[in-house]
Amino acid sequence: MNPLKVKPRTGDSIWYYSRLFGVRMELLKQANNELDEKNLTQDSEVGIAGFVREAYEVKKGDTAFSIARSLHIGLDALYLVNHKKDLTMLYTGDTIDIPRRLTSRIVDPSRKYDSSVFKEDLDCLKVVYPFLECSTIGQSVMGKQIHHLKIGKGKKKIHWNGSFHANEWITSSVIMTFLNDYLLALTNNMPMRGVPVYPLFEQVTLSIVPMVNPDGVDLVLSGPTKDDFYNKEVEVINRDHPDFTGWKANIRGVDLNNQFPAKWEIEKERKEPKAPAPRDYPGDNPLTEPEVIAMAELAKRENFDMVVAFHTQGEEFYWGYEGFEPDEAERMAVEFERVSTYKSVRYVDSHAGFKDWFIQEFKKPGFTLELGKGINPLPLSQFGNIYQKVYGICLASLYI
Repeated sequence: MNPLKVKPRTGDSIWYYSRLFGVRMELLKQANNELDEKNLTQDSEVGIAGFVREAYEVKKGDTAFSIARSLHIGLDALYLVNHKKDLTMLYTGDTIDIPRRLTSRIVDPSRKYDSSVFKEDLDCLKVVYPFLECSTIGQSVMGKQIHHLKIGKGKKKIHWNGSFHANEWITSSVIMTFLNDYLLALTNNMPMRGVPVYPLFEQVTLSIVPMVNPDGVDLVLSGPTKDDFYNKEVEVINRDHPDFTGWKANIRGVDLNNQFPAKWEIEKERKEPKAPAPRDYPGDNPLTEPEVIAMAELAKRENFDMVVAFHTQGEEFYWGYEGFEPDEAERMAVEFERVSTYKSVRYVDSHAGFKDWFIQEFKKPGFTLELGKGINPLPLSQFGNIYQKVYGICLASLYI
């Protein structure tokens, strides 16, 4: 997938490209924030968000005008992309470059979503939507990058995360699919379920860690790696059982969503595993695992206004913790319930989760969504139903 980058001509501007390609100026400015928009030089390149560059073989009867019209772009866009070619005389079989607007997803939710598929999707999204900010906040036990994405320029800060639990990897696919749909709506000037999205981009900065536990996800989907140490460790923890589909923990057998200092000692006392296990072992102390440390540091650094943790399963969501939740959380819960079929639950007898700790630490709204119904890992055949039901909550978390 080739990004669409153009070389400015004398008199060109970001504003002009915005009009020419039909992409909002602020998106183009963020996609090219390393450039001086008031002084574009012919040595620079300007990325056009939402477009890719493709080769096109000229057919009989084609003209530059007819090709541009078929692509629903201005004729000058075609000349700009082919600035070294003479488009006044085209011959059958000639090859020219065309700017193609993406109107369909890059993310394919029918694939099993391990860390390599996730990284592949992320790399493609970065190419087409360079206003999507991508960084890393740390590494997993096995050294895999924990990726952090940001989109938007608003003062309101919303955070989502997925795959705290290894066999709940479908949450990463749900998050990335919605992100892709949001990017498509922004660059195609389309609403999402009737909601205009560009005002959301202006008002909200959305932070996403799509895959908190890449080691665990890969273990569930592909089995142990060739790494002798971790291969032996996980086999011992799993009691030599070859099936790892029930694994929720990180690669060291620590349940990452039982690792936060929100009455962690209660979970430590009552959880049955007293040593590394496929699920539920809270560790020897809170905040011992690198994945959890990275998430806690991110929350402290960014000072989010709300967090949403995606889990499975149950078709319900939890939004209270020990009375620390603010009054506005109830109003948000009412809206989440309205736009989905999910049941709103204020309190559950559980501690030491990311949402629990966030509410306790910051006194701000936090939600744990339990997507779908069944036995984890939920099958991909459920994806469409899960996505349609949680779509409204994803959207509402941005406008509420």
